[in-house]
Amino acid sequence: MKITRREFLAGSVLSLGSAYALGKSATPPAPFGTLPSTRQLRWQRMETNAFVHFTVNTFTDKEWGDGDEDPTIFAPVGFDADAIVLALKAGGMKGVILTCKHHDGFCLWPTKTTDHCIRLSRWKDGKGDIVGEISKAAAQHGLKFGVYCSPWDRNNADYGKPAYIDTYRQQLAELLTWYGPVFEVWFDGANGGKGYYGGARETRTIDKHSYYDWPDTWALVRKLQPDAVIFSDAGPDVRWVGNENGTAGETCWATCDPVSEDGSRPAVPGDAKVSVLNSGTRFGSRWLPAECDVSIRPGWFWHEGENSQVKTPEQLLELYFDSVGRGANLLLNVPPNRHGQLSPQDISSLERFYRQLQAIFSNNLAAEAKLKPSNVRGGNPLFSPRMLFDGNPDTYWATDNEVLTPELVLELGRDCQFNLFRLREAIQLGQRIGAFALDAWQRESWTQIAQATSVGSCRLIRLPATVETPRLRLRITDSPVCIALTELGVFLEE
Repeated sequence: MKITRREFLAGSVLSLGSAYALGKSATPPAPFGTLPSTRQLRWQRMETNAFVHFTVNTFTDKEWGDGDEDPTIFAPVGFDADAIVLALKAGGMKGVILTCKHHDGFCLWPTKTTDHCIRLSRWKDGKGDIVGEISKAAAQHGLKFGVYCSPWDRNNADYGKPAYIDTYRQQLAELLTWYGPVFEVWFDGANGGKGYYGGARETRTIDKHSYYDWPDTWALVRKLQPDAVIFSDAGPDVRWVGNENGTAGETCWATCDPVSEDGSRPAVPGDAKVSVLNSGTRFGSRWLPAECDVSIRPGWFWHEGENSQVKTPEQLLELYFDSVGRGANLLLNVPPNRHGQLSPQDISSLERFYRQLQAIFSNNLAAEAKLKPSNVRGGNPLFSPRMLFDGNPDTYWATDNEVLTPELVLELGRDCQFNLFRLREAIQLGQRIGAFALDAWQRESWTQIAQATSVGSCRLIRLPATVETPRLRLRITDSPVCIALTELGVFLEE
């Protein structure tokens, strides 16, 4: 059986004959623990995506609509999907998730399920389609497209009854079949409360563990968009991080076994223990990486009174380090205003954030270092630490099976100043490293300057002060199996 170099380096399972042909020393590390699916691996490598909250709330100055809004109030006369998507792309976003329906029940596409939708708006005389235009612009400009359709509907008279579930799934089916490929379907724990409900104007409660019949709803997504990841408190592909501050735990495992708030049963959307979501579960039974959702403004929808409270580029950088830098993905909400455009303040902050991010990571000070590893798997150069710098996530530095705490010395060739360190594991082989430390050569001896736990898809260490040294040492201090590191970076953030 012929094995391509890419398959080999990615950790393919080899037959005995192939292993013999390549040589025992060239056998890749065995996968460890729970592994990501192809869709999850693809999603994790995106790292930064945008949320776009837009509905009647934009025009009523509310965060949560009541469900009794007149559809004619929705009139974004200057709506420009291309401009929105291009601004998000300029801010480094790889995908865009649109709030196709929020809790108020107003649908941003010409759904067949209700008149509480864009068909009765004044925009384009009811012939427009916000979902269609955003999805088309995303495809044209190289961003992936995702959807959020709130399970709670404060407008629908059937909410709380079995009939509504059929309506909700029909809405999902329209979104997942009318608009091309979808990379993420976003579900939250919106589990009822006070609403209009077709004129009843009452409070309706539901059993969050059974009413939505989540397994069958998720099965519909799988059938219609098999490549899409499904997000919720309970996954099944991506988990909520447990807050809306955009911050993952300092330790944040990609594996997780989410439980209800009281710990008595498995989690469902709207009932999950946030501490578990925030940190994950070491050696968990499910690969369930975290997504950190946060808004560029205090609110999720645009409000004129918040124009002076847009997060600065420096604040966005902090969010990046506290999300992507801890192995999670960042989902940054940037809401359009009443003209149907992103506000200048938001655009400026987003663009400056991405320019700063690019500048920070433009020069890896370790790329030309002389590398002295304590061990290389089988002594084979295909597993040498030089693989840390080739930009290929399918290649990695690996050690022999019995070597669990290797070291790597980097001779920089001169005194270098740095304050930022990045590691990435080859997560296609599982999350392996439990802890590591970084040392600098100072005053003729090693001084520990940083230590951390989980690595996963990305771990960023920001040092409290700039360090100057000609020599660095990475020490893996805890790993249940041999390592598989795909990237190492040393940077100076000025």
